[in-house]
Amino acid sequence: MKFGEQNRTIRLGIIGMGGRGFGQTETLLDMPDVEIRAICDVYQDRVENGIKLVKERRGTECFGTLNYRELNRLPELDAVVIMTDWTTHIRIAIDAMRCGKDAAIEVGPASSVQECWDLVHAQEETGRVFMFLENCCYEDQHLTLLNMVQKGVFGELVFCAGGYQHDLRDEIGNGDIYRHYRQDNFLHRNGEIYPTHEVGPLSKLLRINRGNRMLSLTAMSSKSVGLHQWFLTHRSDRPDLGTARVTQGDIAAVLIRCAGGELISLTHDCTLPRPYDQNFRVQGEKGVWREAGHVICIENNSPPDEYGENQYEPDSRLFTQYRHPMWKAYEEFGLRGDHGGLDYLTLRAFVEVVQKQAQSPIDVYDAAAWMAVGCLSEESIALGGTPVAIPDFTNGRWMTRKADKPSWYALDGVYPEEFEDLSSNS
Repeated sequence: MKFGEQNRTIRLGIIGMGGRGFGQTETLLDMPDVEIRAICDVYQDRVENGIKLVKERRGTECFGTLNYRELNRLPELDAVVIMTDWTTHIRIAIDAMRCGKDAAIEVGPASSVQECWDLVHAQEETGRVFMFLENCCYEDQHLTLLNMVQKGVFGELVFCAGGYQHDLRDEIGNGDIYRHYRQDNFLHRNGEIYPTHEVGPLSKLLRINRGNRMLSLTAMSSKSVGLHQWFLTHRSDRPDLGTARVTQGDIAAVLIRCAGGELISLTHDCTLPRPYDQNFRVQGEKGVWREAGHVICIENNSPPDEYGENQYEPDSRLFTQYRHPMWKAYEEFGLRGDHGGLDYLTLRAFVEVVQKQAQSPIDVYDAAAWMAVGCLSEESIALGGTPVAIPDFTNGRWMTRKADKPSWYALDGVYPEEFEDLSSNS
């Protein structure tokens, strides 16, 4: 079977047809072995737009509803893809699995530790396939780093860092106009409220839930200035927003201690003017890589300076040497979908896991641990930076859980043999 080759048809329902949901539906409709049978959103116009999209792209009729419970109970569906707001996607996934459907949810923070436990228990009790659609795990550089870590390039890892650093003042500030949920969250929450783009790929490097786990975190946040000033300047139509108290600090910082002794640093920065970057860093006993400047220094490998001391070099030489075979195969197949092809890879991983009823590369334990960072960081900040424990959602199984089996989309290991017969793909 070739990369992206048609397999048995999967009948999907889509819940959440905002900008993200609509774009992801377009990507799914590019897969010949996927049928979109049902669309759901709380807004009728979005449901109608989804039905129209399916009709235009496939020439088929599609059921539409404003009630996710109705969609989850349709007998003709194999699985649902849930792209609703942060406070509803978990409960919808739980309902879907209890209705006998495999489920995937888009990323975001948890509102409480309890809902993370509820998600874990629902998956364990039903045995349904569940996947967390964290597309950053499939980014070219992160898969290359995974390959380098597993080949010992950095030696034993000590420190990893990343941030969600993105000027989103327009999206947040106009959330009531765009019907986007970020605005409510920024007005009422204060923490690292979008942690999974960073903690997800870093967790895969650190074998979280598979021989390692996150033990505790401490968090602090700055004052809030950026969004308030944006409201005053840009939302004269809503003077109440200009006088509203913005709870979310402009900068939120989190430190996480792992069972293996590693330290993870996360930064949330969305309401001040800045260019987009995630500022990833991976550091071990043999060297360090920084996304800023895309530089790397590996002891006894990177060229020394004139005094014989370690210095950075561009990461291109080693990244070319250790590039993950998935991306080589994917480029031959042809990148598609949003976010530079990441969305296609992530959704394709879910589709093929459902087709094979296989182990999810980003399973319910990953989802629970990563999403919990959001609400736990809020708790720590509210307590003045007090350390808070991160639950073990595996109930001790992290100590003996094995890496996922070899596959194209595996994220616990790198399996070049899976791609040996793909060189002729087009």
